[in-house]
Amino acid sequence: MKIEQYISQLLYRYQCVTVPGFGAFLTEIQSAQLNESSNSFFPPKKTISFNGYLKNNDGLLANHIAQAEKTSYDYAVSAIGHEVLSWKKELEQNGTLFIKNIGELRLNADHNIIFTPSDQHNYLTSSFGLSPFVSPLVQREVFEQRIATLEPTITETEVIEYFSEETSRSGSFLKYAAIFVLGLAVAGGIGYPMYQNQIASQTVVVENAVQKQVQNKIQEATFFIKNPMPAVTLTVAEKEESKSYHIVAGAFRSERGAQKLYTILIKNGFENAKCIEMNKYGLYPVLYASYATMQEAERAQREIHKAENPEAWILIENL
Repeated sequence: MKIEQYISQLLYRYQCVTVPGFGAFLTEIQSAQLNESSNSFFPPKKTISFNGYLKNNDGLLANHIAQAEKTSYDYAVSAIGHEVLSWKKELEQNGTLFIKNIGELRLNADHNIIFTPSDQHNYLTSSFGLSPFVSPLVQREVFEQRIATLEPTITETEVIEYFSEETSRSGSFLKYAAIFVLGLAVAGGIGYPMYQNQIASQTVVVENAVQKQVQNKIQEATFFIKNPMPAVTLTVAEKEESKSYHIVAGAFRSERGAQKLYTILIKNGFENAKCIEMNKYGLYPVLYASYATMQEAERAQREIHKAENPEAWILIENL
């Protein structure tokens, strides 16, 4: 059974898909990017990483395979184990392992697994249909304005002769025009001050009427309250911070086993430990603690790996 297709299906919906006995593939949303050197645009996507320490069976992949293949859960677990053995054998023999639509795993000199994600597949559903593209470079050209000569060149002698003829023809007209302009100037000098005085007097009358109406309104609106109502004090409860990042100590098929581990964690000083209700896979998860950010959860996970449980993993869910 090729389980990579089922891993791909789960990566669309979940941030962590664990392959029991092998490791976990984690996703993180990456925003859109622009490569200025090549004028390339890349849409938002989910980047995939690999964590070889998360090997515990959380039931997610096995349940998905059992439903898709219409088989039992135990058979799905057995099929996953068989595929994991094949992967490990290929890694040991060839030093590399390619998983379709997910990426390539290879062994370095220290015999550690190095993962290179595939850039040909985008698991972010909101970016469906969006693909990278290259925009052609915009060429900006400078255009010079050229004014065409619409009239032929006129010589200085022709200009002098033209104005001499026009002056003799329009001499009488200029005389009458000068008398008319002088009359307008005299009328304007006398009439404009009279107009300004009339406007000023009307403005004063209007301002006095407006002030009188304002004073009347103020007198009508002035009153006092003898017995004012007491002030009301509202107390707003602070919203509890959401903690969606949980460090899982283990998951059990029986509630009794989960309660037993929960008692051990409380005894060992993990005061924020929780035993939550059965999930959709029929398991009872037991948590070390819950955190508000991924950074806090990863910091606590590293401490737990060193001191308590190297197989503790992070669950991202609103409980």
